[in-house]
Amino acid sequence: MLVAPSRSPGSDAVLATILAAIAGAANAGGFFALGQYTSHMTGYLAALADNIAIANLWIAVISALAVSAFVAGAGFSAILINWARGYAVRQQYALPMVVQGALLACFSMGGLLTGEVGRIFSLACLCFIMGMQNATITKISGARIRTTHATGMLTDIGIEMGRAAYGRLRPGCGVACDRHKMRILLQLVGAFLLGGIFGAIGFGLVGFLFSIPLAAALIALGLPDLLKLSAIPRWS
Repeated sequence: MLVAPSRSPGSDAVLATILAAIAGAANAGGFFALGQYTSHMTGYLAALADNIAIANLWIAVISALAVSAFVAGAGFSAILINWARGYAVRQQYALPMVVQGALLACFSMGGLLTGEVGRIFSLACLCFIMGMQNATITKISGARIRTTHATGMLTDIGIEMGRAAYGRLRPGCGVACDRHKMRILLQLVGAFLLGGIFGAIGFGLVGFLFSIPLAAALIALGLPDLLKLSAIPRWS
């Protein structure tokens, strides 16, 4: 139901909540493992600009790599979903979930790589996964939900709070808080925060290996439907 091609607002909300928790855990874990928050593209763009300005080219390259990996992940998710719509419609959302899980399992091996090479690989891998996840839930929900974009969710919460306050100040004006939207937003932010707490604890205790249960959760979401895949890919 959660990755079925026929969607409902309820299934979108449940799936988004699960993904937000996983994103929060991976984001916090990325900080403990790499010293970087990998869902925060605004910060990477700012770092890119700042370090170009002061000619700190190595940090600028790392920032550009993180942004490029995130964008590439979003693009790859769109490719998978659109390909599946043509060849395996029932698996169009299951496929990117399983791929994300497989990549997160690869990220768990990042601890085996030492030095700067291992750190760069892990950073690019996690940013790619974040881009994939954000694009996947964006496509699934019709651009209504994004699970790694906490800034946007908090902005929307502020807007709804402002609408509620204005409606109370001017009764009968027709402006009111969208309670359903507010509940979903608070649910997603709470899931991201809770996932971050568990991610920080988990990565602090076992390091990269904590991403294995996160990978297993993503694979479990999509694999049952993917096993029903009957269409044979035909590239033309």
